[in-house]
Amino acid sequence: MSLPRRLLAACLALALAACADMGHIAPQATLADAHALDGGNIDDAASAAIDWPRARWWQALQDPQLNRLMEQALADSSTLRGAQARVRQADALAGAAEDKSRPQFDASVSVNRELYSQHGATPAPLAGNYAWRNQATVTASYDLDLWGRNRAALAAALGDVQLASAESQMARLALATALVRTYIALSYQYTVQDVIRNSLAQRARILDITRRRRQAGIGTDIDVAQVETTLPAGRRQLEQTNEALALLRNQLAALSGKGPSAGAAISRPVLRLDRPLAMPQALPADLIGRRPDIAAQRWRVQAAASRIDAARAEFYPNVNLVAFAGFQAFGFSHFLDANSQVRGASPALSLPIFAGARLRAQLGSQTAVYDGAVEQYNATVINAMMDVANAVTKAQSLQKQHALTQQALATAQRARDLAEQAYQAGMSDAINMLNMQVALLAEQREQAQNGASELDLYVSLMNALGGAIED
Repeated sequence: MSLPRRLLAACLALALAACADMGHIAPQATLADAHALDGGNIDDAASAAIDWPRARWWQALQDPQLNRLMEQALADSSTLRGAQARVRQADALAGAAEDKSRPQFDASVSVNRELYSQHGATPAPLAGNYAWRNQATVTASYDLDLWGRNRAALAAALGDVQLASAESQMARLALATALVRTYIALSYQYTVQDVIRNSLAQRARILDITRRRRQAGIGTDIDVAQVETTLPAGRRQLEQTNEALALLRNQLAALSGKGPSAGAAISRPVLRLDRPLAMPQALPADLIGRRPDIAAQRWRVQAAASRIDAARAEFYPNVNLVAFAGFQAFGFSHFLDANSQVRGASPALSLPIFAGARLRAQLGSQTAVYDGAVEQYNATVINAMMDVANAVTKAQSLQKQHALTQQALATAQRARDLAEQAYQAGMSDAINMLNMQVALLAEQREQAQNGASELDLYVSLMNALGGAIED
């Protein structure tokens, strides 16, 4: 064997021997298989006729004012802008990681005037005199990345970009969900306001009838007082509703990125939902790729796995190739002459001989981060399935509640009418009729709540299904 080959073999053997021991450090967590999860009532509610949510799912509520508020919110939200800034930051860091995998170039220029020692290593005529010592060089270096450390670091950085993008989608969905739910609450309060106003008008009519009965001698002051007592309570409820409307307008203005004064311009909602509440097919498999929180956790796991690869690569020797070229001279007269050229090339070998404890600690840390990310992913998948299952359960229950509410409302309306007829005929007192009016008011509010719950259920379903990923 020739001497160069022997030297190469010896260097290789030395390099491999210099590898630090990893100590059998490995991840312990296992990713959950969403396909293996029992969908339960989700599978029963799936329908081939139902599509996944579209990007602007709130437009299904058919309210132009809501659409305008949403466009303002998505354009002016500081929360979304902050999330988008984090995406740009991650992208910039990925660019820096990618640059490490390329050849690195550097240039340096030094111009020094020095006094050289008369008794040093510098010979005459420089010894004991001042002289200019000038140098200009260009240096190139390249990390061979034999064990994939830089590639793994780049993969982790690219995973962080995807993670930040998914988190931006999460912020977008959270903002849209909050705005639509607040808008539904505003619509509900308007309906409650109508119910209370109608109830007050009805009580005022009863009071008028009671006063006329007293004047006719078939009623008493007690009857009048009993009816009058209910009016302040009704007016208080109306004022509470007016307060709730004002607060909800302020909240909508804030969510849309505006000041409180913008809330005064928000008019009464006109929400309508004409589509059925059902699940698309391919649950839970497609849910994994459509919910931004699951996507974010998946990218967090992948980035953590890449960082484990980078930490493992640290246990192996690192080889850099370095070359330089330039000019070096005393004084300026011959600085750029051909004879003033300097050049050189050499490999740089870094051996982790004495860094085993530190490297094992780093690997153990990255492995623990990976295990934590996996468990977060598993929990997110399970919570996502729970969200969808809850939406299905609420939809099934709401259908039954709606039918029962209609029955109760019809019964309360009929009871109130009969009580009023009996009162006008002198067969009943004012208290009985007022009790029937209170019962009717409660059922009317329940009907309004039922309608708001149906709209809110649509929002819950869109949120549970991921709300559609924006490109």
